[in-house]
Amino acid sequence: MANLNRRLAVIGLGKLGGLLAEAFVARDLIHPDQIQATVRHASRAEALDQKHPFSVHTDNLAAVSKADIVLLAVKPQMMEDVCREIQSEVRPGKLVISILAGVTTESIERIFTNGVSVVRAMPNTPCSVGCGMTVLCRGLSAAEEDVALVARLFDTVGRTLVMDERHMDAVTGLSASGPAFIYVILESLAEAGVKMGLPRDVATLLAAQTTKGAAEQVLASGAHPALLKDEVTTPAGCTIDGLLELEEGKLRVTLIKAVVKAGQRARELGSKD
Repeated sequence: MANLNRRLAVIGLGKLGGLLAEAFVARDLIHPDQIQATVRHASRAEALDQKHPFSVHTDNLAAVSKADIVLLAVKPQMMEDVCREIQSEVRPGKLVISILAGVTTESIERIFTNGVSVVRAMPNTPCSVGCGMTVLCRGLSAAEEDVALVARLFDTVGRTLVMDERHMDAVTGLSASGPAFIYVILESLAEAGVKMGLPRDVATLLAAQTTKGAAEQVLASGAHPALLKDEVTTPAGCTIDGLLELEEGKLRVTLIKAVVKAGQRARELGSKD
């Protein structure tokens, strides 16, 4: 994929911001010399600067002043302070991408107040292996070409989808928090294999590949998961006994409640901006 020839500032080089910057470099979308990233503490900046091929420091204003694209990746509670700090350098013509859970495009636009294009993105950590899911929505001043550019960035690390912003808290609860829920399920499947006598590495491999394969089958077939479940479940067979245990353990309702709770927490974070 051709280099975008854009300069990127990553404000808040945490776990997600870091893996995105690394992915953009690995896929030749943005050259390391075109990226500046920031963190709050000098000691951490020094360590990360040695680790990454791009510059890492603590000066948000300097990073933004030289950027065409600003990726906001700080904690949601820090949004207002950081945006006010960089406000003077965020001018029309620059594109702001926010990956802050629960923070609306309107709340960011309200600080910049100068028609800056803001696109909100909610990616997840499987972006680090090119299998992420990112949902985008655009702010009031963002044009279609801005959304297309952001989609091009995130397409390199998985799938993208554009939706209305009213869905973003649900997206956060499902696809952004979802990997953690899947890891719990995967870990539990592996533990069951160990309980049944399998070596731990074998049990983990079986659980991970089975999880991946089931997900790929849903995506490839477009079939409802219930139909695919029924294909595995033969009359009076092994699977139906296992499914009965899952129903008695209320796995289904527990997962639903976990997603809803995570989405509600995203909404709470946004309400504090």
